[in-house]
Parts: sequence; structure tokens; C-alpha cells
Amino acid sequence: MFFRKRDEHVKPEGQAFWVQIRTERSGELVRLRISRASEISPTQSGYYVRKVIVAPESLDQAVLEIWFDRRMRPLRKSVEGGELIPIKEWV
Repeated sequence: MFFRKRDEHVKPEGQAFWVQIRTERSGELVRLRISRASEISPTQSGYYVRKVIVAPESLDQAVLEIWFDRRMRPLRKSVEGGELIPIKEWV
């Protein structure tokens, strides 16, 4: 049996996933909850989510996209206007 290493940016917790993003313009950190039930859409090969993020202080915008496999494991991630912060660096 093969074990997959946990994703370094996407933290599963109950019926949601958590990510933290640093915006490109101001460097503001935004913690984001993604609901499995209402925000992730099925695709032919798994699942997909796209979220537009607006930082509360600076009003910077970023766009997060995550592609999941059929078992809801992150396969690919993309952030326009920011960067994903590894879980080990979360404050």
C-alpha cells in the first residue's frame, strides 16, 4: 500500500479545507476556509474550487484555484495575485 504525503499548503479539517495566502501587493495574510459541501464542484476527473479573495485590511485581491482527485486530495494549486503559505509557517 502506498501512502501519499500530506499537502503542504491545504489543511483538511472536518468538512472543510484551510489555506493561508499572502497577497502580492501588500503582503497581507488571509486565512481561508473552503467548504467541501458547498464550495467544491465535481469535474470529470475529480473536484475543483475557484475563490476570489479580498484581503480585509488592504482590499488586495487574489484568485485561488485548487484541483482535487476523486478522493478530495489536492493535485494542483494556483494563486494569481498572491502565494500559498506552507502550513508549517502559519501563525
